[in-house]
Amino acid sequence: MPNRALGTFMAIAVLALLGGWAMVLLARSREAPPPLPPYEVPALAPDEPLPPPPSGRLASRQVLRLNNSAEPATLDPAKMTGLHELNVALALFEGLTSLHPRTLRPVPGVAESWDVSPDGRRYVFHLRPARWSNGGPLTAADFVWSWQRVLDPATQAKYASLLYCIEGARPGSGPPGFRALDERTLEVRLEAPTPYLLELLAFATFAPVPRGSVEAHQERWTRPGSLVSNGPFILAEWRPFERILLRRNPHYWDAGRAAIEEIDVLAISDAETALKKCLNSELDWIRELPGEKVAAAARLPGFRYAPQLNTYFFRFNVGRPPLDDRRVRQALNLAVDKESIARYLLRAGQRPARSFVPPILPGYTPPEGPAYHPEHARRLLADAGYPGGRGFPRLALLYNSSGSHQQIAEAIQHMWKAELGIHIALTNQEWGVYQTSMQNRDYDIARSSWVADYADPSSFLDCFATGSGNNRTGWSHAGYDEQLALAARETDPIRRMALLREAERILVCDEMPILPLYFYVNAYVVHPRVRGVYDNWRNFHPYQYVYVAAD
Repeated sequence: MPNRALGTFMAIAVLALLGGWAMVLLARSREAPPPLPPYEVPALAPDEPLPPPPSGRLASRQVLRLNNSAEPATLDPAKMTGLHELNVALALFEGLTSLHPRTLRPVPGVAESWDVSPDGRRYVFHLRPARWSNGGPLTAADFVWSWQRVLDPATQAKYASLLYCIEGARPGSGPPGFRALDERTLEVRLEAPTPYLLELLAFATFAPVPRGSVEAHQERWTRPGSLVSNGPFILAEWRPFERILLRRNPHYWDAGRAAIEEIDVLAISDAETALKKCLNSELDWIRELPGEKVAAAARLPGFRYAPQLNTYFFRFNVGRPPLDDRRVRQALNLAVDKESIARYLLRAGQRPARSFVPPILPGYTPPEGPAYHPEHARRLLADAGYPGGRGFPRLALLYNSSGSHQQIAEAIQHMWKAELGIHIALTNQEWGVYQTSMQNRDYDIARSSWVADYADPSSFLDCFATGSGNNRTGWSHAGYDEQLALAARETDPIRRMALLREAERILVCDEMPILPLYFYVNAYVVHPRVRGVYDNWRNFHPYQYVYVAAD
């Protein structure tokens, strides 16, 4: 039959398996898709200069009102794990390096320059005369103390493993290889050449924090009046679950570049409410839109769309039977029709994921995990002792209360029931509670997502190394760890990528402690009068380049 007829027939056949709930999907499959550009990363000139200062007529009030979609769990950069926290950290803190707002190449931050040894293992960073927001000098010793704090187990920094490329940073491996040579010179020694180090140093975990404020105020050092920062903005007000008000930092080393005087960061979780505020000119920027709102937003003049180095997936807590049996994990993977979820439910250009690393990184081709195969899934479940789902224990799928997570969870719940004969309960939690449940591994199956901290497969794959603070599954595999360790020492880029590919093959083709579902695109809305926001695969938008033009 013709392709279009075949597609409609297949859609109806798949949706029929899911029961009455799926009629929503069927109705959507008949709607015209929103007008979206192709899923591709544009070629960018690596040496593109930084954007010039604002030009033309500017609005008299430089106030930026943006929706962050959720309440940040913390403003301590050492403890940040989620995008809602990192979106605020980008205004408050700056590391040795920053990133170009369009190309994402590393550019000077607190360090105005650096020297690299011929073997690529020693970096010497020369700091500019930067200051904290209270006017005090920012020195190399501040970076040393801040990084030692990240590595201190008492801090409970979930991203501490990002520092493990530094010599001696791993637990029990000796004194860490970073030291202050003088007030404005920092030396960093690496375990092995790390091609993405300069990009990594722009991440919030590497940001300096003020020792005096941290020691004086302890856990409350991030509150207004106590938080001392070094970024282009300072914390003026924080009303939890409502708003965070940021003001321009006069002591920032490049304060003359920032045109925005205030940033009003809202925590509106309901996308419909956020869109209405945007239409009523009460919001300038919605940082992310759930898939079900893309069709409505796609025709707005400020609609933006860009592929993301970001994967939506589910974690399995392998410490809880029967998820400790990889046959069960494989069965759950093979019983999910990712193509139908992306095409008929999400409908915003997302791509079904058969790998964990998105296939948009230059020089890396990820392995493809198994495709949707319900018959094989049923055989695997029977081999594990649950023929037709009989005797399968009661498990729950956890997701946070935001976006389209509930609809996705319901779709997968129905697929597992229809294909495997098992019932998985659904549990939703507010972002902060959900984060705690994830960190404590207090779940059976959990919705997750990962956006790259730097443009390299290791940013994804290191998450599931044994002992990684981002693992959160209890899964450990010696062969996987070995491939990552070999890749970390490999200097030949082709052989290095082959080692990382083998590690990912173990993760997504064999062991499956995770279920990759789709690769993100970022759909967002920026009012046309807001300038200096550039599409990129990381949704990284330094606020010092943003300004409001006159109407």
